[in-house]
Amino acid sequence: MMKKIINIQFISLLALIFLMGCAKDETRVVYLGGTAPKLTASVADVNMNYNDADKTGTVLEWTNPDYRFNSGVSSHTVTYALELDTAGANFASDNKKVISLNGDLSYSFKISALNDIMLNQLNLSLNQPHSLEARVVATLGDKSTELVSNKVTINGTPYAIPPKVVPPANGTLWITGDATPAGWANPLAAPYDSTQLFTKVSETLYEITIQLPGGGGYKLIQENGVWGSQYHMLDGGTWQGGDFEQKDSDPQFPGPPDAGTYKITVDFQKGKFFASKL
Repeated sequence: MMKKIINIQFISLLALIFLMGCAKDETRVVYLGGTAPKLTASVADVNMNYNDADKTGTVLEWTNPDYRFNSGVSSHTVTYALELDTAGANFASDNKKVISLNGDLSYSFKISALNDIMLNQLNLSLNQPHSLEARVVATLGDKSTELVSNKVTINGTPYAIPPKVVPPANGTLWITGDATPAGWANPLAAPYDSTQLFTKVSETLYEITIQLPGGGGYKLIQENGVWGSQYHMLDGGTWQGGDFEQKDSDPQFPGPPDAGTYKITVDFQKGKFFASKL
């Protein structure tokens, strides 16, 4: 009799465990999907000019993707990636602009911000009309929940802003230092006063193609024989490029590690320099 009672109790326990397991399965949260955000722009054709730099150029707004689970609509904060790229690039270019947002359903662009994206992010030409495309990618932190909006087009013509670094007053720029054939010479004597002189491409752009020995460093001087008005690299730069300013101090620009022919570009508009081996 006792054995029978124990068996009944054991069977009851198994049944209870089974029912609890079923209850767990029934309450398991299952992702059911959502609706891709619908994106709109308040202004498609932005009138861009320096005098209106602080005004709002356009506002992008999008709908909530309403992520759904079997337990109801998700209460989790949605992460959005607002992407801007040149039209036709299919958001695949290395320079595309990505803005990360948590829960926001709109983003406002000042005219100055759009101008900066066009010029400094996407490297588009000044005073030429360009078309950008924007989209929003929504997720709940997992790529499987990714929902991509429609694309909208934003048109505008980037304008020139005052250069980040004041260009050479006399339109001349030389390179000197132990990374150059002349060594640390200032003033530069012939023939280095010619061979180490940059070509003025525009009011804010200077270029030089030069044979360098490899290693060392250099400075950029705007007056042959004068250190006081030189340009130097800002911290964080490399021999391949970085930011610079006008200041009579270190750090110097690092020379490339290997000997060879190099092209050095100095962009005063953006306050950046670039070097590449030819």
